[in-house]
Amino acid sequence: MSARRRPRRELAQDERGSVLLLTLGYALLAIAVVIVCVDATSLYLAQKRLDALADAAALAGADGFSVVAGADGPAAVLDDAEVLEQAGAIVEVTGGQARLVAATTPDGLSARVTVTDTWHPPVLSPFVPGGITLESTATSRTALN
Repeated sequence: MSARRRPRRELAQDERGSVLLLTLGYALLAIAVVIVCVDATSLYLAQKRLDALADAAALAGADGFSVVAGADGPAAVLDDAEVLEQAGAIVEVTGGQARLVAATTPDGLSARVTVTDTWHPPVLSPFVPGGITLESTATSRTALN
């Protein structure tokens, strides 16, 4: 076993700095992944907040019913103007950038509300777009029991 080995000094001089380049490359990759994950989490939470706002506005819109006496007994009836007024009040109270796009009653028993907002990433990155328009629609039904 007379395999000839290179002296340690030659090996160290030939590969000097190669580990540093790999370390820098992996560090940059890790930073990019962390930034994208932070932005993705922020986008997810912004959509969930908008969904909650749409749910609350639809629920408030469904509370603006009028009781009408009919042949089958009393019934709760919704009006487009009341749904719009109630849902608009909830969206205004939040104080955010969300806008009420539509608030209607398609069948006189349900309130359908659509809200929109624009999301901006908390950490600017070349991998994530600058602003995304989010939209959420919720429906709430009213009934007398």
